[in-house]
Amino acid sequence: MRKPRVALLGMILESNRFARPANLSDFKNLNWLEGDALLVDARSKTPALAQEFASFVQAMDATGPWQPVPVILAACHPQGPVEEEVFETYAQKALAGLDHTLDAVYLCHHGAMAATHLDDPDGELAARIRTKVGPDVPIVQTLDLHANISDQMCDAVDLICGYRTNPHVDMIERGEETAFALRRILSGHISPQVAHVKLPLVPASVSLLTPSGPYGELIDYGQRRQAELAGAILNVSIFGNFVFSDVPENGVSVVVTARDDLIEAERLATEIADRAWNIRHQFIRQMTSISDAVELARFEQPEPVILSETGDNPGGGGSGRTTALLAALIEARAQGVLYGSFYDPALAAEANRLGVGARFDARFNRSRGDAPWEQWDTPLEVTAEVAALHDGTVTGRLGLTAGRRMKLGPSALLNIGGISVVVISDRTQTADPVFFEMFGLDIADAQTVCVKSRGHFRAGFAPWFTPEQVYEVDTAGLTSPVLENWPFTRLPRPSFPLDPETVWSQGQATSFST
Repeated sequence: MRKPRVALLGMILESNRFARPANLSDFKNLNWLEGDALLVDARSKTPALAQEFASFVQAMDATGPWQPVPVILAACHPQGPVEEEVFETYAQKALAGLDHTLDAVYLCHHGAMAATHLDDPDGELAARIRTKVGPDVPIVQTLDLHANISDQMCDAVDLICGYRTNPHVDMIERGEETAFALRRILSGHISPQVAHVKLPLVPASVSLLTPSGPYGELIDYGQRRQAELAGAILNVSIFGNFVFSDVPENGVSVVVTARDDLIEAERLATEIADRAWNIRHQFIRQMTSISDAVELARFEQPEPVILSETGDNPGGGGSGRTTALLAALIEARAQGVLYGSFYDPALAAEANRLGVGARFDARFNRSRGDAPWEQWDTPLEVTAEVAALHDGTVTGRLGLTAGRRMKLGPSALLNIGGISVVVISDRTQTADPVFFEMFGLDIADAQTVCVKSRGHFRAGFAPWFTPEQVYEVDTAGLTSPVLENWPFTRLPRPSFPLDPETVWSQGQATSFST
């Protein structure tokens, strides 16, 4: 029996329209792997590349003979739109690795990428790949649940499998699910039929948690309905959108893939979309002010608290360099605070040069420029002591980055009064306790933990903080969830909650028969 030849490729970027455009070095600093290097990393015990990609490869390895055709995987931390030259360089390499001998293609994308010259580069790539391999080669794709889904994307692929958890902890399962589905498609036992419904609903990411709340209820409902339909449905994926991409494809999307019956997919997609619209008002959340957050940190609480800087989440394109909350904590002389992680390579380098025990005038944001995306990166100068140093090479322990290799670059722990500040050289959200633990800190000893992370920290810090101990702080920055403050120009209008009077009637699914 001939081993199926499956091409492996993808481009992973969550684009924040208001952040600095993503250049080639941004990708190469995280992941730009080609050829056999992809398989080596994917099959390692602690992959550095996307977990769903590694999981897909390992699941295919475990389920029978196959011939992987590793092409290219490019990944970048959340940033602005990808530069045109970078996008076209990737596209050229991706298409060059595809030929007429392929039996299938696996695409590993985030799904909320924008480009300086395109609003829908994810859909554009899928369409170009479909043109290259022809209409009969199955294409399966994994996406983050914050993806902005387009009809072009749905039309080009045979299966879209989105994450179902936020904080994201199911990437391994989604990679496996996609591999198992591809095996069934290749066996000829199913003929996937895709239906897509887009809603004029553009919630901020803080309202897209899945352990509870409206989004989690929708995803749970979709899974129950899939189970009830007697095997007719292959996949139900509900995408919350990433509003900061500011693209025409913004909006909650329901994508349902039936095994064979397109009508079943259409009915279920429309049913779920109608349910989502009926609970749209539940997608609005209230934030904690900086002053209230400081009060929480100043006075000992019955239980420790964790403060999320919602406005400066590197996991959504934030700079990781805003100082408003840190400055307020310092001014209030808060005690027992762990603060992480501040992205400042120059400050980390100086601390490493001075060594442990040195006291110095720590200058945060000394290299700040005057670009629009730096407007909240206010310089801060304060006396600090170098408490500990680390090279930043760690393996994630809990939540989003569990088991994943990370290179945070030269890092330092600075003591500023009663505040311990982690400074890193790679712009990464603090979603894992390892950011503190690499310096020998125990989360259990802290009265207050502050993290530059929007929501993924909830999984990483769950052993210490229940949802009732979490406070989302209304800080300014590139990921501020106060949507009315943003100059959106491309996303569909009217859309709720930006336009409270938005009207939507039960929509007809857009169908894509294979």
